[in-house]
Amino acid sequence: MAQLLTVVVPVYNETAVLEHFHRRLSAVLAGCDADFRILYVDDGSEGECLAILESLRQQDERVGVIELSRNFGKEVALSAGLDHAGGDAIILVDSDLQDPPELIPEFIAAWREGYDMVYGQRRERRGDSALKRITAHGFYRVLNRLSDMEIPRDVGDFRLLSRRAVDALRSLPERHRYMKGLYAWVGFPQKAILYDREARAAGKTSWNYWRLWNFALEGITSFSAAPLKMATYLGLVTSTLSLLYGLFLLVRTLLFGNPVPGYPSLIIIVLFLGGVQLICLGIIGEYLARTYNESKQRTLYFTKAYHRPRGDREET
Repeated sequence: MAQLLTVVVPVYNETAVLEHFHRRLSAVLAGCDADFRILYVDDGSEGECLAILESLRQQDERVGVIELSRNFGKEVALSAGLDHAGGDAIILVDSDLQDPPELIPEFIAAWREGYDMVYGQRRERRGDSALKRITAHGFYRVLNRLSDMEIPRDVGDFRLLSRRAVDALRSLPERHRYMKGLYAWVGFPQKAILYDREARAAGKTSWNYWRLWNFALEGITSFSAAPLKMATYLGLVTSTLSLLYGLFLLVRTLLFGNPVPGYPSLIIIVLFLGGVQLICLGIIGEYLARTYNESKQRTLYFTKAYHRPRGDREET
């Protein structure tokens, strides 16, 4: 019996590239020795995106579409795709064609060798600005310095996961989902395949620097308590320096007197200590907010509709 694989594609306002992506993906899958399903997850897109997905579904009986009730974000859209995807293995790929579908046969070959997770590792990031390349390079290295486990560098969501790896991911209960960390956390044999990441085929990315900054905070706070420890150490160092400076002022006053009121130094010390306190409170607040959100146990997402591939027996 032929192996069944499902390709999960998160989509958000990708009208300019969807049809081109599907043609290119279909051409790749046609050369693979397996049965395929293609599952598009519409993450609350606007405009004609959903109409294009429905058109693809009518043209290709392998295509299924999940409509989420609103925009939940890419991490949640990927989780929704994994929840609904069947088959012996699942392939995750973005529709902007920065990650080449032509790499999928290599993923499948490595999976058949016994690897539960096969991921694309970026050798070069074409189309990204110098600032984005530098910040991405630095983020992965800072994250691994702070984290208790090794998260592969320069790796995104472009990967193949075996059925047992998918089941392991689905069993994780957290609502704040930094998927790149979760992939590494579940373990199992993994293999990297190097490739050059292309520029977007069309359209404009929704990932501005503010969203990337928040995404970086999500990754660090999800897989490291180091910032909390750093806040503690910063408080200890600051307190020690303040005590030493206070003793210095006391000794100087006793020996030589203090004819100058010292207003500037007082203001500097107050502002410095106030800034340190606010930084520490902010770090604690980031963790506390995540604990608060997790404690509410809200459903990760809501599905407005699930249109199964027309090739499947059941239809909803």
